[in-house]
Amino acid sequence: MRVAARRIGTGMLFMVVGLCLAIVCVPPFLDRIYYRGPVSDHYDGERFFDPGQPAEPSRTSGAWFRFMTGRDRAPWPKTVPVTPGYAMAALTPCPARTGGVVHEAWARCAPADAIDPQRMAVTWIGHATALVQTRGLAILTDPVWSDRASPVGFAGPRRVRAPGIRLDDLPKIDVVLISHNHYDHLDLATLRALWRRDRPLIVTSLGNDAILRRAGIDAVARDWGGVVPVAPDVAVVVERVQHWGSRWGADRNRALWSGFTVRLPGGNIFFAGDTGYDGGGWARAAAARGPVRLAILPIGAYEPRALMRAAHMNPAEAVAVYRILGARSGLGVHWGTFQLTDEAIDAPVQALAAAVRPGERFRVTAAGVPWEVP
Repeated sequence: MRVAARRIGTGMLFMVVGLCLAIVCVPPFLDRIYYRGPVSDHYDGERFFDPGQPAEPSRTSGAWFRFMTGRDRAPWPKTVPVTPGYAMAALTPCPARTGGVVHEAWARCAPADAIDPQRMAVTWIGHATALVQTRGLAILTDPVWSDRASPVGFAGPRRVRAPGIRLDDLPKIDVVLISHNHYDHLDLATLRALWRRDRPLIVTSLGNDAILRRAGIDAVARDWGGVVPVAPDVAVVVERVQHWGSRWGADRNRALWSGFTVRLPGGNIFFAGDTGYDGGGWARAAAARGPVRLAILPIGAYEPRALMRAAHMNPAEAVAVYRILGARSGLGVHWGTFQLTDEAIDAPVQALAAAVRPGERFRVTAAGVPWEVP
């Protein structure tokens, strides 16, 4: 009996020592250095920060415990039916046909010289992924085709709504916008596939290019306000928004988060990525860059409000941003794909409908259904 007790005591001692070592050693092990550069008003030499961001709620609070244990989480369906579609036909040049094989999608495309450069179509793929086609370009936002938004394939938020367009059915992608490094926005498996196939211009904010480079993917990174030329009359501006970034927990805010303005003749595209509202000052800065033809704004992952307010807008706040931007059209994204927070799957759509005034063109679309933007 004494021998058994001694062994149990020794085992418990080793467990306590191991736990203490894990607490000390694991966070540094999970840390990453993605960027080194000069100190600025949002970079302290080691980590990025938002000067206007309110203090976060304590992660030891009862609200955090309830959130992490899912006590207040609305039930979601396991799957949502999706009929995969194709890119907007009249805005997609026909690919070269080889070997006598005719792809089903080719009957819906048009000769490149027949495409009107002024037309614009947007297709919601799912979550924050949208395909915008205009001026002969195919622009993809935060592309995620993986089944989980997670560092591992066996755990983490699972996709309940399949992508609205199959990855292989996408037109050639010219530009990819990556807003930040959370797994539901920066999906390396998808980006590797796009890079192998199309070699698109990938634009992101500081530090995220290091993550992509380690995966064999080239990207162009800029600070807030940085400009990346795309074509003689097209450029991407990296915009300030209010959020945060992390891949492993201990690497929190080692890379910058952002939205984007795509400057275009006839009106800009604004893509917010993920952001809190905080009065919308960041949206006013984007609005100053010129008329916004299409605003792509997040409307989901906002409950419980006390915990999510600093980093995620709710639908009413997204409508306020749409108005600040003076956008002619708006598309709600970042909803109904991965269950990240407490609200029901259709709550963002219902709240958006309640917040939009008659005559305002801010909507959601079914996954895979193109919307030709006026």
